[in-house]
Amino acid sequence: MRIAVCDDESEIREMLAQKIERLYPDAELLQYQSGQELLASGAYPDILFLDIRMSGKDGMETARELRRKNQRTIIIFVTALDNFVFEAFDVRAFHYLVKPFEDKKFVEVLLNAVKEFERTELSEAEPARKEKSRLFITSKGEHITVAWEDIVYAEVFNRKVIIHTMDSDIEYYGKMKELAQKAGDDFYRPHRANLVNFNYIKKYDAETIYLKRGQALIAKQNYQDFVKSYL
Repeated sequence: MRIAVCDDESEIREMLAQKIERLYPDAELLQYQSGQELLASGAYPDILFLDIRMSGKDGMETARELRRKNQRTIIIFVTALDNFVFEAFDVRAFHYLVKPFEDKKFVEVLLNAVKEFERTELSEAEPARKEKSRLFITSKGEHITVAWEDIVYAEVFNRKVIIHTMDSDIEYYGKMKELAQKAGDDFYRPHRANLVNFNYIKKYDAETIYLKRGQALIAKQNYQDFVKSYL
């Protein structure tokens, strides 16, 4: 995580840097004495504490230029001026700290900014995680990868597991127990011989799950738990 402080007063920069280091000693901490220096660095911080009244390019102008180059940076204005609050909305500032402020308020704002950064990171990583989340099997001498989201259901037949997608059936030697352990929360094992993907269920009754392609059995003792999990 990269956190930057941009302020033309060295005392303010050092004060903010110390507060940040106490909370996040492992973060990469950057300091800039002007908006020009920040923009020329080409380094886009994840979280930026930015003064507004600075010599040369002021903080608001710096924020506008930064936004044209980078949409992700979490901008927190730190200023003695309270008449730029509405302009701060234009550059999607995360917060507006008016000097002087209490340590408690600074900590609160920084913690919330870090939470926002982590939430964004997780959201952006989700497609990549899903892409990597694939089932690797060997079928008829060929190594095959199957995306979990493409699996409608799986069943056991003659010591083989058969994976059913909407347009193919893939069989391999394996155990349903091991497959169920690898599958995520979108899957449920209603019967020892079946594993179903919730996303493909059309309807069900006490004995059978009807899927968009095929159907699966429900063991009597699993019915209530299946309904609870599905709902």
